[in-house]
Amino acid sequence: MKKNVLSILDIHKEIQSIIDSGMQLKQQYAQNRLKPVLMDKTLAMIFERPSTRTRVSFEVGMGLLGGHSIFLTKNDIQLGSRESAEDIALVLSRYADIIMYRAVETQHLIELAMHATVPVINGLDSREHPCQILADFMTIKEHKKDFNNLHFVFIGDGDDNLTHSYLLGCPLVGMHITVISPKHYWPAKEYIEKARKLANQKQLSVKITDDLSALTSADIVATDTWISYWYEQTRQQRIADFASYRITPKIMQQAKPDALFMHCMPIYYSEEVEKSVAHGPKSIILDEAENRMWVQMALMKHLLLEP
Repeated sequence: MKKNVLSILDIHKEIQSIIDSGMQLKQQYAQNRLKPVLMDKTLAMIFERPSTRTRVSFEVGMGLLGGHSIFLTKNDIQLGSRESAEDIALVLSRYADIIMYRAVETQHLIELAMHATVPVINGLDSREHPCQILADFMTIKEHKKDFNNLHFVFIGDGDDNLTHSYLLGCPLVGMHITVISPKHYWPAKEYIEKARKLANQKQLSVKITDDLSALTSADIVATDTWISYWYEQTRQQRIADFASYRITPKIMQQAKPDALFMHCMPIYYSEEVEKSVAHGPKSIILDEAENRMWVQMALMKHLLLEP
């Protein structure tokens, strides 16, 4: 039976095993032991929004596992205008074994996943970014060895796809989470409520605040661009609203001495973070970027080979 991954919650039971599998694949490659387990499998990638890391990580990863990829832009498909999501889903399911969709409209992603007869992976939409969260968690486990009772702190836009996925994902793996953001940009109530329900089951904390002093407990400090695709028209307002939340060396000093810095990239230096932090000794952004490939390989392997 095919399975879709539109939200990190869709793999809530398997998240730890997928992360571990990504680490194993990385090790196997380093030891020249990687097997082409997806030989002759085809990945169809739909990009309505461009992305360096998403395209390269999926395309190279599929190749390393023995399969191949097809890259489709919004001009190739014109999903929702020239052709319906249902028809695209049904046709691509005849050609490909798995679909990754980086969507502008969440409803189109939902419709495509509903009608596809092969697994569909959310490569990013306006609500969530599950692949990035898997990569981030794999990177944290590599550096911290364990998730138990780590405190993950996100600074920036709380009402964003990345933050939503962090809120859901951190409790799943056993981390506390704090979102530090101006009140006007706090996460959607739906995601706060879901996160607190998950956290309560494991006696973990979920905190939403506008106070940077909450950084003192941070084992991980993460941020993202203040102006994602959907908010370009409010760029100047956002820069002004978030100005005091820029991550500087002084801000990082408020976290624990061994705290790590994360950013999914691309980075607008001197907006959300200073370059001295992003490329400083506490930064793990390049490990984070590389691990997109390994954990997505693990995810595709899970969706295509495991019952």
